[in-house]
Amino acid sequence: MSSLLLHQAELGFPWPTTDPFLFCVHHLDAYPAGNDRLGPAASLSGRDLGQDFAGKDGWRMYHGQVVPGFPQHPHRGFETVTIVRRGLIDHADSLGAAARFGSGDVQWLTAGSGIVHSEMFPLLSSEAPNPVELFQIWLNLPRAEKMAPPHFSMLWARDIPVFTLRDAMGRTTQITKVAGRLRHDEEEPAAARPPPRSWAARSESDVAIFCIEMQPHARVTLPAASHQSTVRTLYFFSGDTLQVGPDTLAKPVAVTVRSDRELPLTSGSEPTSILLLQGRPIGEPVVSYGPFVMNSRAEIQQAFLDYQRTRFGGWPWPSDDPVHGPDPQRFARHADGRIEK
Repeated sequence: MSSLLLHQAELGFPWPTTDPFLFCVHHLDAYPAGNDRLGPAASLSGRDLGQDFAGKDGWRMYHGQVVPGFPQHPHRGFETVTIVRRGLIDHADSLGAAARFGSGDVQWLTAGSGIVHSEMFPLLSSEAPNPVELFQIWLNLPRAEKMAPPHFSMLWARDIPVFTLRDAMGRTTQITKVAGRLRHDEEEPAAARPPPRSWAARSESDVAIFCIEMQPHARVTLPAASHQSTVRTLYFFSGDTLQVGPDTLAKPVAVTVRSDRELPLTSGSEPTSILLLQGRPIGEPVVSYGPFVMNSRAEIQQAFLDYQRTRFGGWPWPSDDPVHGPDPQRFARHADGRIEK
């Protein structure tokens, strides 16, 4: 078998991405027990509060001052997909929507014409550590949708399809299908579909976001993508080795692989974790500055002017970093008042 690997890159912070994806970061923080303000019950001395990305003691405050996370900030022109593997995230936005989600839930936010949101990591347990692990992925919007109305949606873990595949030796591979199709003839459940203006909502985009967990020495073969122009990237981030076709990866790495052929994978002697991102490129100019991603420099300048003028609807919360109390129940309250639990 000839090699399926087209390109390799080291996993840094963030991870490398290609069109239609703009950004991907893997947050993995071993937070200690929490205090009565839902922040870490530990000294914050020696940290660059407001810009704490160093990973001291195995965790970061990020832009948070009391609770770790990302206080209010604007976006325009793309989507954020937040996949929470462990821990909880508290969301609040300029639409008036709020949510607490985690344990496999996914938040999919179409920023479109402009939204302001915060994402805080409340440390609810005062008796035990509060580990948090998540992916945040930025998916571009095509020119025709960049000024779409902002849209907040939740994909709850109970609604996200999970496939358990067993090889000839009985070893299993579990594939959590956040977006896309594992088989070309399957239907996406309505509760787990991307937002309507997303590039991922178009069948011809061939977008897929899969979280893949393999037992030691498990084998699985993924079907070829639906379109030859699809770009398929594997992020091998946990495990000792991963065999991709005839090639063996011996360290965490991002690899772009051929999408027009089946993809045989074999894990090493440890449990193996992979994130798969794929999609047909949008193929339009990308001009980005901070939280805005548009098609031209003039559109970026307009985004700043619009934000300064309108604040994208303003901030209806009493603080820049709201959290939703000590109750661990996951919920979403949409801008129209609809509540999900």
